[in-house]
Amino acid sequence: MARVLTGGVVAMMVVLVALGAVLLGGPERTAERSSSQTAAGVDAPEAEEPRAAPVGPDEAPSAVPAVRSWEPAEGDGWAVTPDTRVVAVLDGVLDDEAERLADELSVPVTEGDALLGDVLLEVDPDSPLGPEEYTLTSRDGTLTITGSHDAGVFYGTRTLVQSVRDAGGVAEGVVKDAPDRPQRGFMLDIARKHFPADWIEERLHMMGDLKLNQLQLHFSDDQGFRIESEEFPEIVSEEHLTKDEVRRIVELAESLHITVIPEIDSPGHLGAVLDAYPELRLNNAAGEPVPGAIDISQPRAGELLDDLTREYAQLFPGPYWHLGGDEYGALYYQDPEGSFPALAEAREAIDSVATTQDLATAWLNDRADTARELDRLPQVWNDGMHAGGTVQPDAERQVTYWTGREIGARPPEEYLEGGWELINMSSEYLYYVLGEPVGFVYPTGERIYEEWTPDVLRGNEPVADELGGPDNVLGGRFAVWCDLADSQTTDEVADGIRLPLHATAQKLWNPDTPELEWEEFTALADRVEAGATA
Repeated sequence: MARVLTGGVVAMMVVLVALGAVLLGGPERTAERSSSQTAAGVDAPEAEEPRAAPVGPDEAPSAVPAVRSWEPAEGDGWAVTPDTRVVAVLDGVLDDEAERLADELSVPVTEGDALLGDVLLEVDPDSPLGPEEYTLTSRDGTLTITGSHDAGVFYGTRTLVQSVRDAGGVAEGVVKDAPDRPQRGFMLDIARKHFPADWIEERLHMMGDLKLNQLQLHFSDDQGFRIESEEFPEIVSEEHLTKDEVRRIVELAESLHITVIPEIDSPGHLGAVLDAYPELRLNNAAGEPVPGAIDISQPRAGELLDDLTREYAQLFPGPYWHLGGDEYGALYYQDPEGSFPALAEAREAIDSVATTQDLATAWLNDRADTARELDRLPQVWNDGMHAGGTVQPDAERQVTYWTGREIGARPPEEYLEGGWELINMSSEYLYYVLGEPVGFVYPTGERIYEEWTPDVLRGNEPVADELGGPDNVLGGRFAVWCDLADSQTTDEVADGIRLPLHATAQKLWNPDTPELEWEEFTALADRVEAGATA
């Protein structure tokens, strides 16, 4: 129970503490801080010395995703006190991490030596730790987070903040933590449904806490084109994000160690662009336009997509560019060659036996060349990777595998055996499709948590061990698709994806069977989010 002190006693204690600091030669503490300060919603203790963390000596820090290695030790542990500070070298490397953590713990930031009750953040470039790995050490009343890069230190602060929210502190011991997969993300379809910038920013804060590191924005489709364009303003939907809003989103994402991946899907899903350029629509032999499909035989069509890519590459500085490539309507015709005589000359230019499928493959290869010219690594949907034919998909790309429903229904093993790295976006587990059309159902976090791993790419079984693992299946993304956009409000979407996103983050960080039962996991998720900043 907290002690209640009279004003005179408090005044006397402040004088004695200040005098002691001078006599001992220690750094001056901030006298103005009150014992009523809170640490991410947890009351700071009214005590002059750090108290033991209110967790058992063998209990690992509470976090989602759970830490992967915990070595308990004898000692009182660490908790926030009125004298706690965040200590770091403020030279630009850890400034964001230090300031964010200090704000969440309601304590000051300083440089210099760490004292009793402090949190020390360190980057050691000579450490053998990977870029996203960290160690968190609670020893003798001081807590130290170390990484070889700032990303690892940031993830250590996420573990610390969640443990403070849940348990008030960290027991004595050492955490050694690292992700299993390098790509861990969330995909949002903002083309079919407009999501305000602040909604996206709230998701970014959640993603940061969950140690997710990618946000894919699908912003062009048949129903809308949702980011301001200075080069092509005629294609932009009335409801859209301004470039300034996107810059703020990208800046926030970078501070949370999240890469934003843009997607302009082609040669299908271009309806909003083609509304402004009807002369580029693909028409069948009867003169009827194919919904969303661009005429890939027209040079101007490729030029338009490349010009859009160049414009938005200035807005999205990350290393990836998603080209789409899925569901090109011409390929769904029983006789694509006979149904589209306008494509005949372009097919002939490739080869006398070239097909419409070859044209689609060549189109995506050309768009991939443009992305690489801009120093972006292309990513494509798996049904943009066509088997056989005269033209083959180029090798320097990554494949987001989502379906076994595509034409030919190629299993993931074919892509892996072909040497392509995959990102798991399984429609069986990771697709949240508004309105639940064509057999989709809203995914549950429990099913992801108990059944799915990154190597479960299709159906319910993982690929063989020699084909899976983090070198071949780089990770995954939970996806929100807005096919029936008015089926849910943005608030309902946020509620619906919350626990599935937590479960996805857990299994991407560690695909092993979790130690907690689902009910325990959800209760923990509730506790560690309490008081989180949005």
